[in-house]
Amino acid sequence: MKIKNRIALQFTLLVAAILLLFSVAIYSVSDHYRQEEFYDRLQGRARTTCRLLVKVKGIDKDLLKAIDQNTLSEMLDEKVLIFDSDNELIYSSVDDKLLTYRTALLNEVRQLEYMEFHQGENEVIGLLYEEGDEPLVVLASAYDTFGHSKLKNLRSTLTWGLLTGIGVTVVLGIYFAGNALRPISRINEQVSLITAHNLSQQLDEGNRKDEIAQLAINFNTVLYRLNKAFEQQKSFVSHASHELRTPLAALKSEIQLGQRFTTNNPDLEEVFDNLFSDTERLISITNNLLFLARSLENIGDLKMAPVHIEDLAFLAKEELLASHPDYVVTIGYETIPENENETVIKGNEELLKRVFSNLLDNACKYSSDHQAQIIISSNAKSCIVKVKDKGIGISEEDIPHIFNPFFRSSNASDLPGFGIGLSICQRIVELHHGVISVTSELGVGSEFQVQLGHV
Repeated sequence: MKIKNRIALQFTLLVAAILLLFSVAIYSVSDHYRQEEFYDRLQGRARTTCRLLVKVKGIDKDLLKAIDQNTLSEMLDEKVLIFDSDNELIYSSVDDKLLTYRTALLNEVRQLEYMEFHQGENEVIGLLYEEGDEPLVVLASAYDTFGHSKLKNLRSTLTWGLLTGIGVTVVLGIYFAGNALRPISRINEQVSLITAHNLSQQLDEGNRKDEIAQLAINFNTVLYRLNKAFEQQKSFVSHASHELRTPLAALKSEIQLGQRFTTNNPDLEEVFDNLFSDTERLISITNNLLFLARSLENIGDLKMAPVHIEDLAFLAKEELLASHPDYVVTIGYETIPENENETVIKGNEELLKRVFSNLLDNACKYSSDHQAQIIISSNAKSCIVKVKDKGIGISEEDIPHIFNPFFRSSNASDLPGFGIGLSICQRIVELHHGVISVTSELGVGSEFQVQLGHV
């Protein structure tokens, strides 16, 4: 889960919990006050009825019942029962809705003088009235229709308020979390564009005050140090390779000169032949190192132009066969392209030719029959070139490392090579935003695949 969504979720859960507690508290307090208020009304109603019954001499019970039945309180389903000291019912406000009672309940009311309890949905009070000639026990019961209706409306209002509040919190949480993390998203986008070829690019440092700005500043500092280290490394390899070329060329010339005076001495001739071979190897390694260094230095100056992949394959074939006439290379199509542009790529012809030359040279060199095959295919976006051989193959353990400079497979140590060619191929393909991969099996052969986007 993204940080933005996690923050929004946590914020929503926190606010939802607060709103829920707030709603429960409001509802509980409202219900408590409703109940207390209703008990007070019942108590007042009970005392009024007793006062009329006791103090108004000669009042007719039927008249008192009629007064009770025609007051507003009848809407609340009120019932009032009055008992004398012998637990005899001396007055009932209704005839058909008698309140059930027990003798123990009346005795408990006399002992406590006042009680509040529930009977079903109705609230009930028990009251000991002592203002007359004898103490009376009053039971008053009613259902608070109006109060429960208000609580129902309050419950509905709180529920909708809670749902609306959660919905608004989700929207605002996502908005504010996204707004707060937008600088990080911007930094993430900028970091994703930084590669080993553009370490000089700097991140936006914003206001240079908050934590995100400090992160960008620190990251820019790290980039500067990395870029400086890379530049020093490239400069060292470039200058070292360049400086080595001159003495190596002079050494080669002197060895060739010395070979003229060894024609009558087989031992010296063998020594000079070995020196010449080793010098050639040093010159080749130096040239490859110089190429690797300059390929990074001149990445912005590469001349790109549309070129047919078939032309590159044939040029690489001709160049290879010129130096190795005993090699055999065949070129074909896996599928004939319907559109000629499917095999046209935009790139540097010399560099791409070097990729196929190196791959073909390796394929023929490591095959006992010195044969290699180029297969060209394409799809909607890319042009694919496969270089196949039936050579010694590459072990599964070595495949992840074969593109590392100076790495050589364990089964190829006896064959000539420096372990730089494949590294150069990968570097050139990456400069053209392509992909190079390999599949191989020991003793069966290898297949290198180069995938480049066509125009």
